[in-house]
Amino acid sequence: MRLIQFIGPDDSRAVGLVDRSSVRQVNGPNSIRELALKAISAGCSIEDEVQQNGLGASHDYDQLIAGRKVLPPLDHPDDAHVMIAGTGLTHIGSASSRSKMHEKASTGDESDMNETMRMFRWGLDGGKPASGNAGVQPEWFYKGDGSIVVSPGGALNVPDFADDVGDEPEIVGLYVIGDDNRPYRIGFSIGNEVTDHVMEKKNYLYLAHAKLRQCAFGPEVFVGQLPESIEGTARILRGGETIWEKPFPTGEANMSHSIENIEFHHFKYNQLLRSGDVHAIFLGTAVASFSDGIKVKVGDVFEIDIPLFGRPLVNATRVSKTLVQPGAIKSL
Repeated sequence: MRLIQFIGPDDSRAVGLVDRSSVRQVNGPNSIRELALKAISAGCSIEDEVQQNGLGASHDYDQLIAGRKVLPPLDHPDDAHVMIAGTGLTHIGSASSRSKMHEKASTGDESDMNETMRMFRWGLDGGKPASGNAGVQPEWFYKGDGSIVVSPGGALNVPDFADDVGDEPEIVGLYVIGDDNRPYRIGFSIGNEVTDHVMEKKNYLYLAHAKLRQCAFGPEVFVGQLPESIEGTARILRGGETIWEKPFPTGEANMSHSIENIEFHHFKYNQLLRSGDVHAIFLGTAVASFSDGIKVKVGDVFEIDIPLFGRPLVNATRVSKTLVQPGAIKSL
């Protein structure tokens, strides 16, 4: 099952069930968060909750996309109650940088490794424990709250101080915290976890700065269990022409950490278990255009396609003016 959130013809929010080129409106809840909370309360799955609510009007999916009516597939009425986070060094896929890291981490002396390679080695050795057990912690970072999430088809703001605007195509896990203060996974979406790789490359301690960028996920949320291996394609368009394109593998068969282990090490912190909050966790990437020497320019368009998840995620880029200048902080 694949669901979207969208703005209907009467300008009201709605939840839709994707059926090829059509979207069937789900009766009742006007958000996937509300639908999920109802399912938790009823003790049933989201699929069952959709069936119990029933389906109403049919909408043309292409028109919704073209009209920019499709919203991110999970949000909250108050952006402050959305946490966007992510994990790194979780994939062993086809990216040359990851392959080289894998080779050295598997054969080298740990004492000779830098911090990145050491953490990658830890993931290879202990990132996939038996179900119900805690494995080694993955790299983790905070991106922001719900205000940094750009709708499918929207433009990603690039700060005017940025050194780079780098794509990171990956899967995003989407979650809601129930009234019992426990996390529940709604499903998975395509994500673009935009990062300033030039800033990060200067010094790994700049990683936190480099991650504080807008991001996007959607347009659909895939409800159900993922296959072990998933294939996608990432591309960058400039002036309508493709300047970079690369397939990427994801799914647990291509990861050094299990999704269960990533989820545990995020939600083990009790302060993140606030009833009603929503979380989006970027689960790590296998490729990035920066690794292939691509310099993204403002105005370029990112397109990430994972057929299992339905329509591709497409976002342009634009400059955002910094609101605070040096010396502008006033003492009260």
